[in-house]
Formats: sequence, C-alpha cells, structure tokens
Amino acid sequence: MKPVTLEEGWTPLVRSRRLSEELGLPKLFIKNEGQNPTGSFKDRGMTVSVTRAVQSGAKVLICASTGNTSASLAAYAARAGVKAAVVVPSGKVAAGKLSQAVAYGANILRTDGNFDRALNLTIEIVSELPSLYLMNSVNPYRIEGQKTVAFEIYQQLGFVCPDYVVLPVGNAGNISAVWKGFKELKEWGMMSRLPVLVGVQASGASPIVDAYERGSQEISPVDEPKTVASAIRIGNPVSWRKAANALRESNGVALAVSDEEIIQAREDLASDEGIFVEPASATPIAALRRLGGKVERGSTVVCIATGHGLKDQDSVHWNAEESPVIGDKSSLKSELGRLSIN
Repeated sequence: MKPVTLEEGWTPLVRSRRLSEELGLPKLFIKNEGQNPTGSFKDRGMTVSVTRAVQSGAKVLICASTGNTSASLAAYAARAGVKAAVVVPSGKVAAGKLSQAVAYGANILRTDGNFDRALNLTIEIVSELPSLYLMNSVNPYRIEGQKTVAFEIYQQLGFVCPDYVVLPVGNAGNISAVWKGFKELKEWGMMSRLPVLVGVQASGASPIVDAYERGSQEISPVDEPKTVASAIRIGNPVSWRKAANALRESNGVALAVSDEEIIQAREDLASDEGIFVEPASATPIAALRRLGGKVERGSTVVCIATGHGLKDQDSVHWNAEESPVIGDKSSLKSELGRLSIN
C-alpha cells in the first residue's frame, strides 16, 4: 500500500540572524518543525506508524497526549480513513492542539490527573482491547519516522555533522529518535563523528535532568509536573532510559530552565528571528543562555523547535487595553508618526 502521508518533513533549517550575536554563536540554526502539516515534529513519526497500523488491519488508533500527538494522530487517521481516539488530561492541553484533534474528527476522552496517568490508563486498556492500536512513542515506528530529522539536518548543513543539537525533552521519544538517526549516519560511513546532545526540560517537570545532576541511573518521577510548556509537562517519561543512553553516549548535557526563561526565549525567537513557537520549543534557546560560554564560538549548533506557536496562543501575554484605539485619520497618522520617529 502507499504511505499515509500529508507531505511531512523537509522543514526549514533557519540560520539565526540576531540571537546568534547575543549568544556568541555565529553558526546557530533553528530547525523549525512547526512547519510540518499539523504544526509539530510528531508528523514525522505518525506517517510511518499510521501506515504500518493500517497495513496490519487496524481500525481504531489511540494515543494519550499532551496535545501534539493527538493532533497528529487525528489528522493521519483521517487521511487513512480509520478511527482515532485520543486520551488527554482534562484541562491540561492547550486549546489550539485540542481543537485540531476535534476538527480532524477524533474521539476525545478526558481523564483526571496528568499526562502520565492518561498514558498509563491508555496502555492498560490497549492490553485488554486488542482492537486498539497504540500510537504513543513506545510504538517503534514512531521513532523510525522521527529519526529523519537527523538526516535532514545533516543534508541541510551541506552534509556536515553539527557540533551540538539542542532539543526539548518531554516523554523522551524525540531525543532518542534524533540520536538513532545520527548514529545510523555514522554507521553508514556518512559522518566520522557524532554531535553532542543537549536535552532540555522545564524546571517544574525535570526528572531526567534531576537524575543527570545526581549522577543517578534511575529517575524519580515528578508526581505533579508544572510548567507553562505543556508539551513537556511530563513527570514520568516513558522513554527516559533511551534518553539517558543518548545523553551518555553523546557526552551530552541535560539541564532545566524556568518558565520565565522559556517565555523570554519564546518572545525573542519571534521578535528577533520571526519564528513563532510553542513554549517547549523555546527551551533550547533558554538552555544556550544558561550554558553561556561553555559552547565554543565556532560550533555549529542546531536548536530543534518542535511545535508552532499557534498551538498554544493562550501563553502569549497580550493586553488589548494597552493597544491604542484609532478614531480617525489624524489619530492614526499621529501614532504612525511616533513609530517612525522612535
């Protein structure tokens, strides 16, 4: 059968113009995954996993989600002509993401508690109802699709391995997939070295970072994860072992950034670079600010922005009362004249 696709992938790798100056990194790039069909990197894995599910005869696809997975699954299920069910933590999914799942015709099921509870419940139900096909990142086909971002980065840089790849970490499937992609490039003889990975979590949801800082081989789950970055508001990442392996094998770094740092980085990406991302996608820039001069100036650094800003508009702070109301032409001319002077 033909792949179930919405022409995902080959997203822009944008060279920074202004943040690179601030950070002292002239070769800083943003891989803008928000340009995928449903606005996030999840589409890379969903095209592969939905194709394989349909080939196996699956009729009902299901996932637990903080938002992006639900939107992606719903879209690709609609494309394939099969049913989609998404389990979300009630009141904890950004409206922009949930509205996508609704628009694509998915069945929305809300649970009490956080994402970790929603995922555990979903996995239990799937084990009892074989007619359901699980589409979370524990599905290996998701990882096979998501690893292609590494291939694209390598090609877009002119068939060069980046020195650092910085990305947000939630359920930890993506950092695992990115590392798998780069390792395969090296195994195939296309690169002689591998990048250093920098995995970034929010300070209110950072079990992997906490274990990294303790030098522990086990994480301590965060029972009540809290952060404005809903995409990574996960206290017990299902793929944390794979993420820990990727960080260790790459001689990488794991660090947590505050909500204040995340929001500032998001605003700066938009106003300085013209790239509007959801909060989780701004964590790499916040992390580079935290690292300071620890990253050598001549390094090629790629930040992976995982989702579009329209996914989470509620986190954009704007007060309509602060904007002037123009009553006539002279008032408009006055306001614009003030802008041109300043």
